[in-house]
Amino acid sequence: MPGKTRQHITRNEALLFELSSPGKRGYQLPDLDVPAVDAASALGPGNTRQEIEDFPEVSEVEVIRHFTRLSTWNYGIDLGLFPLGSCTMKYNPRVNEQVARTEGLLWAHPYQPEALAQGALEVIARLEAALAEITGMDAVTLEPAAGAQGELTGVLLIRALLESRGNPRKKIIIPDSAHGTNPATAAMAGYSVENVKSNGHGMIDVDALAALVNQETAALMVTNPNTLGIFEQDVVRITGLMHSRGALVYMDGANMNALVGIARPGDAGIDAMHLNLHKTFSTPHGGGGPGSGAVAVKKHLDPFLPYPRLKCVQDHWTFDYDRPRSIGKVRAFCGNFGVLVRALAYILAHGGPGLRQATLDAVLNANYVRKGLEPYYELEYPSPSMHECVFSDSRQAKRGVRTMDIAKRLIDYGFHPYTVAFPLIVHGALMIEPTETESKQELDLFIQAMAGIAKEIEQNPEFVLKAPHCTRTSRVDEVAAARKPVVRWTRQPAAGKAD
Repeated sequence: MPGKTRQHITRNEALLFELSSPGKRGYQLPDLDVPAVDAASALGPGNTRQEIEDFPEVSEVEVIRHFTRLSTWNYGIDLGLFPLGSCTMKYNPRVNEQVARTEGLLWAHPYQPEALAQGALEVIARLEAALAEITGMDAVTLEPAAGAQGELTGVLLIRALLESRGNPRKKIIIPDSAHGTNPATAAMAGYSVENVKSNGHGMIDVDALAALVNQETAALMVTNPNTLGIFEQDVVRITGLMHSRGALVYMDGANMNALVGIARPGDAGIDAMHLNLHKTFSTPHGGGGPGSGAVAVKKHLDPFLPYPRLKCVQDHWTFDYDRPRSIGKVRAFCGNFGVLVRALAYILAHGGPGLRQATLDAVLNANYVRKGLEPYYELEYPSPSMHECVFSDSRQAKRGVRTMDIAKRLIDYGFHPYTVAFPLIVHGALMIEPTETESKQELDLFIQAMAGIAKEIEQNPEFVLKAPHCTRTSRVDEVAAARKPVVRWTRQPAAGKAD
């Protein structure tokens, strides 16, 4: 492997059942000092059994070492770079975790009286105010539990406003560079979806958009920066076009880590947007959650926000349920409160200048990786990158190697793979987002690894096609694994013996 890089070493770890030996115990108990009770007699024979079939019999040290070794197979943000574009996976300061574990916040119960929850309610109020300022919007709800639910909330708000005007309209326009959840969101809200193509610069074709917008158009859903990592430079012209025809603009804010402190969507005419607090504002992302899809809106959508809304009455925070035009609740209680605490801690720790610097670092890192890899991988859209860059596998495909093969080989170099084959408008996409938290040294290692793989493909493509080579399991039949998963282990008979 060329240059300084890292390589994972994994043992050929046996299953716990395979480590088992009859008679071994991981515990030792003192003799009974009370009369023994027959469990079957006390509980009934139908509720007890003498032994658990095939239960592993191992010592304490074997259990500890087994699971400790398995834990080293888990790749995490504390081990290295996650170049997953579109799903910002970055290191989050531990101080935010410490703040979230403050006793009064950690053990706050959602049913406790308002008088005993003033601190928690102030956290929510201050975070709403901070996000409104960051986005340039007028009001924020923190109820939605994740970005996709935030999208649905935002589109339902738009529908409610249009219904109040007498016509909810029928369709939503979505660019081909938008996030994949956008079409599903529009459909769930009762709209049909119409697609608008990108131009040669990877941005919305404004003329094509203008031809699509009519009296049936409810809104445009735009991701900005889009999934190509490109800023929609005509966003003000686009919002003006939509508004002139009675439609609204919803912005997917999953990529706000490229804009915070630099540009405010509200200033560009965006009507509603969501923020992935677990991407941009410090919560461990991945593993199924938790998340937060805060939704920010302009004042004409404020009356329709989910209830209840916080309000301050004589220096006392309370909930306002008197919201007759509200779309109703979208989630129980106040959203994922632990995520909200971390987000506010992150914002306050950075301050305005710090948030702006984080954005500048994210953009710098993405362009540094882009320049480092341009000699080796094809860049289909030459527009300047923001938080991420997207290459294609077109050069490598000529030698039979595709983006998935490159990702598998990257594992051997000690890195988590990038986002594979997305966005779909780039055939064989390699989407890379280094985030603001990575050092130049780490980025250099990643660039060296990707460059090394490109050279390997030129010299020996078959070697890359069989990667990964350094993991316990190499190539698996992913189609068979999905269609015929084996989820139960069966003890195999010893050699020469019947089961």
